[in-house]
Order: sequence, then structure tokens, then C-alpha cells
Amino acid sequence: MANLRDSLIYTPVELAFGTSGLRGLVTDMTDLECYINSSGFLDFLMQQYPSLENKIFIGGDLRDSTPRIVLAVIQAVKDKGLTPVYCGLIPTPALAYYALLKNAACIMVTGSHIPADRNGIKFYKPDGEVLKEDEQAIKQCVARARARLYESVFSQGSFMVNGMLIKQSKLSETDANTKTVFAERYTNIGNQLLMGKQIVVYQHSAVGRDMLCEILEKLGADIIRTGRSETFIPIDTENITADNKAYFKSLAKQYPDSFAIVSTDGDSDRPFVIDETGEFHRGDALGCLVASEIKADFAALPISSNDAVDIFCADNNIPVVHTKIGSPYVISAMRTAATQYKKVVGWEVNGGFLTSSPIEFMGTRLLPLPTRDAFLPILSVLFMAIKRRVLLSELFRTLPDRYTGGGLIDNIPADKITGFKELCTHKDKAMPVISKAFQNSELSRLERLDLTDGLRLIFKSGDVLHFRTSGNAPQFRVYTNTSSQQQADELAEKAISSGGYIEKLIERL
Repeated sequence: MANLRDSLIYTPVELAFGTSGLRGLVTDMTDLECYINSSGFLDFLMQQYPSLENKIFIGGDLRDSTPRIVLAVIQAVKDKGLTPVYCGLIPTPALAYYALLKNAACIMVTGSHIPADRNGIKFYKPDGEVLKEDEQAIKQCVARARARLYESVFSQGSFMVNGMLIKQSKLSETDANTKTVFAERYTNIGNQLLMGKQIVVYQHSAVGRDMLCEILEKLGADIIRTGRSETFIPIDTENITADNKAYFKSLAKQYPDSFAIVSTDGDSDRPFVIDETGEFHRGDALGCLVASEIKADFAALPISSNDAVDIFCADNNIPVVHTKIGSPYVISAMRTAATQYKKVVGWEVNGGFLTSSPIEFMGTRLLPLPTRDAFLPILSVLFMAIKRRVLLSELFRTLPDRYTGGGLIDNIPADKITGFKELCTHKDKAMPVISKAFQNSELSRLERLDLTDGLRLIFKSGDVLHFRTSGNAPQFRVYTNTSSQQQADELAEKAISSGGYIEKLIERL
């Protein structure tokens, strides 16, 4: 009898871990591939946690492909003899928080901010997010699960020749309490704190769009809902486009009495905070204010952060450690610091804020949530501005005058990405290539090079240009750091434009 692998009419593409979680093209994320990876993760859990809670909590975002993938995950959970608890279409931090309270594992189906032709799966252990040090053991479990399933008898299995499940069951929510518990984390801080404030919520296709409105309304705000979309919109807090900026400005003009414009990304773990003038404020600057508001005594954040963070945190006596880019690295640094400090926090350039210690927030004690959360930073800066009796734009002007730009180049050939990663392993290899790429440019006077994650070039002028490859797409990301927003944006444009710095760098790889 034919085995499953020989019966498939397509060539499977295996999912791989990116910066945080698995990501892939929807066409590659067949039911079979998602089942295999979920099955391997569950094997890992049962090895690492012998007394594992029987229930596995599952959620997803608003992509068209998410319900199908959720069903494949649920089937994998059932086949392991565990109980799947489907919590519905829900923000990632809400699912993670609920599972932490239950000391249980969870699986979130989301591609975060990436385009709708892609999706992803994010795994959480009973004690929190899967870290980089877990990935190798998970990969081994996935490989064994793949081998077992591929060798199984095709005619006796659950999959068709195209890798899809034979039985397509209906998806029904089995625990609606998840959303309520997370919302109460913030609505319990006190009533009417936002009374009299008009706040515009750009809803687009964010899975937390309704929850965000409900929380703000319960806190007294007058909410204006706008931009709701039934088609997935891949808006990225780390790549705010000219169109995004123009839209935010138009909202500010349309609603001149608004105190703020807020939103989140697709799975609602990254915040958008736009002031009353329509100006978007980046996550690294946002994190500074949140850390000071909750009186953090230690912060972990990625090397790509605006160096205004270092200045601000030094002024506020908050020790900082820089990590590689990605929440797993930030969480690992936070865990190390928790042995020495009481109020340990972390945040990313994308604005997701993490806490590994209990914190006092508006007179309420919040339990730790060591995964990206968009809700805490949004609420924090709103409350800060109200307490200080200033506009949101004025609040952000209290930060050091350092500005960040960014962008990306897509469809980078695999050999160039490999060459770039090799270049980033040694300074002596990198320096000659960089010198040639930047010769005859205004950035030729390089002061130092940081290889913590990618190539971070610090020039004598104080300008910073940072290149790195995406962890889950064939892309180069660029981050800039200068003394004005115009300079930061211009430097980013020079980096990613045709014939720009990235192309010159790629030519020499």
C-alpha cells in the first residue's frame, strides 16, 4: 500500500521559524504541513512538561486562510489526545495572557502584519512564548512527526493527495471568556479616565479592532470608528509608508477635535499611536514613555532601536540592554534581568511592549505579560498626556531629538541573503565591502560597526544606517537614525531606492 508521501501530488515546502514563530506562503501552508508542525510542537511540550495541562488554547487573526489552518491545528491537538479550546479570532496578547493564567500552552494562527498571501503559526509554552533556544528541539520533534506521517498508509489517513484534510469540520468558538478576561485587565484600572476625549480608532482588519474600541469606551472615551475593512490590510508599524502617513494626516483633518488616533497591526500585538496632528510615533519612542510611566528599573530592547532610547533611559535611571531583533531575544534578556531587578520590561521598534514582572498601572496591579502587547502602550501614553494636561504631540516632544526612518526591499535572491549573513559574522570581512559600497557618499566616514543583528553602521556625523535580512521573507529591512525626521526619511530612501545603498551592498556580496 502506498504511503502518504508518495501519494502527494505536490512538493511539500517545509515551514521555518522566522524572527518570531513560523511563517510561510498560504499555498505552502497546507493542512498537512500545519498539522505536522503543530504535532511536533505538541510532542515537544509533552517531553518538556510531563504534567502538561490537557487543554490547548487556540486562536487566530482575520486572514481568509486562518480558519482553515486553525482546523488543522485543532485536528493535531485532538490526535494527541489533548483537548483543543478554540478561543475565536482574538488578539495574540489576549490568547497568550489567558493561557498563562491557566498555566497552559496555546497556539496562535497569525501572519501578524505580512501580506494576506502569507500566514503563520505562533507557539506558546505554559510559561510563555517559545524562545530561540527551544527551536532546535521543536524542529527535531517536527522532523520525527513528519517522518511518521509520511510513512503512514495513505488510504488509512486523514489527508487528500493535495495535502488537505478529508473531513472539513465547522469551526465553533468554545471559550468566549478569553476576550473578556483580557479586556478586564485594562478596564479594571478605573472608570472614566478618558472622559471627554475623542479618540479615532482606525480599525482596518486588526483582529483586536472591536476590543480596543470597547476598552476605550469603558474608560470614558468618545470613540470614532473608521477604516473598517473586510479585506485583510497588511499594515506594518515598522514600515509606515507615504500612503499611511497621508491617511493619518487626513484623519487628523477630518476629526480636528480628536485627542489621538490609535490602531494595531493584524494580530493586535503592535500599536499605532498617532497624535492630534496626524503624526505617527514609532514604537521605540513609545516604549520609552511607557517604561517611565510604570517606573521600570530595567529594559531590554533590540539593537535597531532609536538611540534616543538610550539617552532617555539614562536620564531616567533605567539600565538598558540591546538584543538581537525579535521578541524571543528580548524575553530571554528580560528573564536574565529578573534575577536582579524588580520591574523588568522590554519593547520592540514595532511598539509591542512586554513585561516580565508585575507592574503598577493607574493604581492597579497588572500581572506579567511577557509577549508583545499593543494595548498597554496605547493606554499608557493617553493617560500620561491627560495627567500632564498636554497634547499627545507635546508629550512626545519631551523625548530627545533623534529620529528614525525605515523601509524594505523585497524579493532579494536567496544567494544574496546567504552572502549577507556570512558578511555579518566578522568585522574584518564586512569592512572592505562597506567601504566600497559607501565610497564617494556623504556617509563615507564610518566611526564603528555593530554586528549584533545585521550591519549597524554608526557614522562620525551621528547618523546611523542599519541593514538586516527579514527573518521570514526574502527582504532587506533598513533602519535609519538621525537628528531630524526629514534626514532620517531621506537616508532611508537613499538606502532602498534603485541604485541605492542596499543595491550597492548587494552587488558586492
